[in-house]
Amino acid sequence: MRIADIRAVPISFPVPAEKSVRLGIGRSVKRDAVLVRVETDDGLVGWGEAHHGRCPGAIARLIDTTLRELVLGMDATDVAGVWHRVYKMQLASHGMGAAAALALSGLDLALWDIRCQATQWPLCQLLGGTPKPIKAYAGGIALGWQAPESLVDEARALVELGFRALKLRVGDTARQDVERVRAVRQALGDEIDLLVDANTGYTLDDVRRVMPAYEELGVSWLEEPFPAWDRHAYASAARLGRVPLAAGENHYTRYEFGPLLEDGSVGFLQPDLSKTGGITEGMRIAAMASAQKLTVNPHTSATAINMATSIHYLCAVDNPGYFEADVTQLNPFRDHLADVLPYRLDAQGCVEPLAGPGIGLRPDPAFLAKHPLIEGPCYV
Repeated sequence: MRIADIRAVPISFPVPAEKSVRLGIGRSVKRDAVLVRVETDDGLVGWGEAHHGRCPGAIARLIDTTLRELVLGMDATDVAGVWHRVYKMQLASHGMGAAAALALSGLDLALWDIRCQATQWPLCQLLGGTPKPIKAYAGGIALGWQAPESLVDEARALVELGFRALKLRVGDTARQDVERVRAVRQALGDEIDLLVDANTGYTLDDVRRVMPAYEELGVSWLEEPFPAWDRHAYASAARLGRVPLAAGENHYTRYEFGPLLEDGSVGFLQPDLSKTGGITEGMRIAAMASAQKLTVNPHTSATAINMATSIHYLCAVDNPGYFEADVTQLNPFRDHLADVLPYRLDAQGCVEPLAGPGIGLRPDPAFLAKHPLIEGPCYV
């Protein structure tokens, strides 16, 4: 079974002002995604999702040209071999760096989908796991910078839906961040797990200012206070308090997670399967984390494909943490891209993998055709 064709499908939708969310990386004005369609010579079709990298047209072009030419004709079931070829010819040399990792991630997800279609097995079982409940937290582009009373209303509505954990967006000013977290904690009580995400917007001085309050308020993790490459800042921040740091959504491949683990600064790992090298690399990273007694809590990307894949992944590893449930108010890539929703929350605040071959859903070609690429930044 050979790879006969590879095609990227970049898609977008605009976010109206009344649905826009403001957070540390800007105000959302549109959502982007890059799907990857791989067809074999015997007619099987697999779908994956590559993170858009805030430049979906470029990621799509890289898939349609360079990656396609590198792996066309290879054995579609040899996911490790395909991964290694792209790594050798792109990532290991001067080959587009992070962009190549994003593109490879989407290709890898599509190849695993083909393996599942060929065997008619669910992904989690093909990876060696089994369906089981996975704890979920309310995340995505939500719970952003807004007046505390408005944030409390949004948080309370999510708890009423069944969520037992929420992730608040910080990285504004230390004072406003603490005010928002305090308001939510006081409104919801101590039984709800509160996480915070600075979206790389903090300085070390910011962490010094907020850490005592986050400890007092029982915050479970402080996510990405700094850019992924700033190892010294992470090491310093880890000594400033008892709230663990979380990171990983912007770390690519095991070669970047290795130093992250060696530093010992981060207590929760968050590989994104559409960024870090796909399922193949995600399993390797999970094993590395397991050896350090750390959980994996994958960052979810834009569409139902990544979301459903992430749940199957968590069911296949021995160190599953949280699933990030996208609760963005407006996300047709979650709600309408496929024939079913990527997740459903149960009364205990958990999700389970979709049944059926692969990840349990298939994208709708008509939906994809109605959402062509919109050029320009997704945050301003």
